[in-house]
Amino acid sequence: MTDRIKAQFSDNALKVLERRYLRKDDAGEIIEEPDDMLWRVAAAVAKSEDSFGCDKDEWTVKFFNMMARLDFLPNSPTLMNAGTPKGQLSACFVLPIDDSMEDIFGALASTALVHKSGGGTGFNFSSLRPAGDRVRSTSGVASGPISFMELFDHTTEVVKQGGTRRGANMGILSVSHPDVMDFVKAKTENGKLTNFNISVGITDAFMDAARKGEDWDLVNPRTGEKSRVIKASELWDLLIESAWRTGDPGVLYLDRIEDANTVPSCGRLDSTNPCGEQPLLPYESCNLGSINLIHMTKGREINWDHLEETVRLAVRFLDDVIDTNNYPLDKIEKMTKGNRKIGLGVMGWAELLFLRGVRYGSRESLDLAERIMGFIQKIGHDESESLAETRGSFPNWSGSLWDKLGRKMRNATVTTIAPTGTISLLAECSSGIEPVFALAYRRKALDNDTLVYINSYLEEAMAHQGDPSGSILEQVLSTGTLSGTEAPRQLKEIFVTAHDIPFAEHVEMQAAFQKFTDNAVSKTINLPNSATSDDVRSAYLLAFEKSCKGITIYRDRCKETQVLYHGAHTPEDAQKVQKTAADTNGVKPRKRPSNLQGTTVKIRTSFGNLYLTLNQLGGRPFELFATLGKSGKDTQAHTEALGRLISLALRSGVTVRDVIEQLKGIGGSQPIFENDGIILSLPDAIAQGLERALGETVEIVKDDMCPSCGAPTIHAEGCLRCVSCDYSKCY
Repeated sequence: MTDRIKAQFSDNALKVLERRYLRKDDAGEIIEEPDDMLWRVAAAVAKSEDSFGCDKDEWTVKFFNMMARLDFLPNSPTLMNAGTPKGQLSACFVLPIDDSMEDIFGALASTALVHKSGGGTGFNFSSLRPAGDRVRSTSGVASGPISFMELFDHTTEVVKQGGTRRGANMGILSVSHPDVMDFVKAKTENGKLTNFNISVGITDAFMDAARKGEDWDLVNPRTGEKSRVIKASELWDLLIESAWRTGDPGVLYLDRIEDANTVPSCGRLDSTNPCGEQPLLPYESCNLGSINLIHMTKGREINWDHLEETVRLAVRFLDDVIDTNNYPLDKIEKMTKGNRKIGLGVMGWAELLFLRGVRYGSRESLDLAERIMGFIQKIGHDESESLAETRGSFPNWSGSLWDKLGRKMRNATVTTIAPTGTISLLAECSSGIEPVFALAYRRKALDNDTLVYINSYLEEAMAHQGDPSGSILEQVLSTGTLSGTEAPRQLKEIFVTAHDIPFAEHVEMQAAFQKFTDNAVSKTINLPNSATSDDVRSAYLLAFEKSCKGITIYRDRCKETQVLYHGAHTPEDAQKVQKTAADTNGVKPRKRPSNLQGTTVKIRTSFGNLYLTLNQLGGRPFELFATLGKSGKDTQAHTEALGRLISLALRSGVTVRDVIEQLKGIGGSQPIFENDGIILSLPDAIAQGLERALGETVEIVKDDMCPSCGAPTIHAEGCLRCVSCDYSKCY
């Protein structure tokens, strides 16, 4: 039997493991080591080998060693839940939405179960009748798909994945739906559908009509009749403009997706998981895993033998997961086991290019992408075919694409390029096929220290090339990129970041990997802030022409919740610090007069009713009293403490708006519905109570730092994620 090796995780990876993956007891204390976690996962998955007459102990060691070497890691639910009572191991789910209240609320209940188990969900809302349409049972009018999306969004906010993380959704609407114009603009309102990525389902016919400037019919899905006629170009222009302004919506090229449907007899592919890389049929799920490409090298060359060995072992691992899995719904288990789809992808692509001295987006990089992914797909299909010889083809094989090709296959699909936001942190490599976002970034630490991180490949190259004065690295710390520095031209060519790369090269890279990917590719097409709407239009058209299955763009700083400014520090940061210091230097709290007038509001929280009294002086908020009814002493003490600190801030010149921005949206362990919204925590309740006392709503402008660890967040692979810890809005 193969010897078991020792897992080697970095200090940062260990922190992520402790925060998210290692099992804890009821008191929240960690009860397993990283090796224990990997052994738990390997042993649970290898149990399936018994049913095929194989030695599960032998395969447990093989699976363990593959993960311990960080050659391959499965999606997060598998790492979290394998070998635990929960046992739900899939990341991707699609649930159907039909046009009745029973079906809608049934889907809502299923969504809650999937999110609770750790999965993300995708929906196509196109079957729902449009807003204002007739509802015969009540003689009323329909509220439309967007209103129901808000219901799913609120449910997602309340139900946390695995008790620790909120779920994520993909919402899709057909380009022919009468409400599509409103759908395109749905996320232009700050704070709306925050738990959704949204995409318009585009057809080839629409693209042809938009190009020719022809009319386009919007069709009522309830009746099948034409609702109204618009210019296809009008809708296309609106979509482009909205994506330019906010990054939403993306588009899915549904005919391209359906062309790759290996089991068309089971249904049409019109939905994907939240990040868009996994088109699935109704009630279908898929488990994913990714190979660390930087470990598939020998020196600067690709180690093809090791890559083949890893692909074969990973395919077997993912196939075993299907049988080990504990599915949240019987319908999902039946559909998933009927098609046995798996999604094997890659991570560490950016580092591989750095190692080989190849510029991301160059012709050489595109050729290498096709060569590597073509190899992975070929070996993956071959291994699936080998498994079918001993285990049998997937049950829905008859009539499938594989049936027509005369190939017995264990899995209907094998390859996917998925987001690897968290598992790439464990593997200490870049995420998926994304370029690096910055060559340096800053991370907040304890005691207000700022830690600086510089790309190790760049540091090595600079040590070899020489930077006597340190001026080049100092510039990189300011901008995050070599662009504009005095670095040698060769280094500038190789060490490019997401915003150094023209959007067309981003699209070309996505297309290169898509050519040899059964499912789809998760990637964000990053554009600089200076990009125009015509650039967005060109990117969408190029993706269509290059046979991509969809596209998501993000223009830097295009909305208030933006994310990361390049580099380890910026001039804007310095200006903020200087202004804050000038504004607060020597300020003393104003004394309280004996008489003040104010407003009292009551808010229901999970700890009892919260009573807030906001007093004013000279028409401006001056102090806040906060009292919590029927609460324990500690909770009441915390509430009173918050009120006193807020009062001190208000009396010292801090605006009530600033206070609200700091408290609003803070999550807690027991969120509840209250009136028409959700109270996430006591701090959130205080913020909302202040808004009510003022009679106005404060829109939040979020920081560019991760709420978990203080590192930068980036928009990549269709979602916001942290560059340093496990935080993500989607996975």
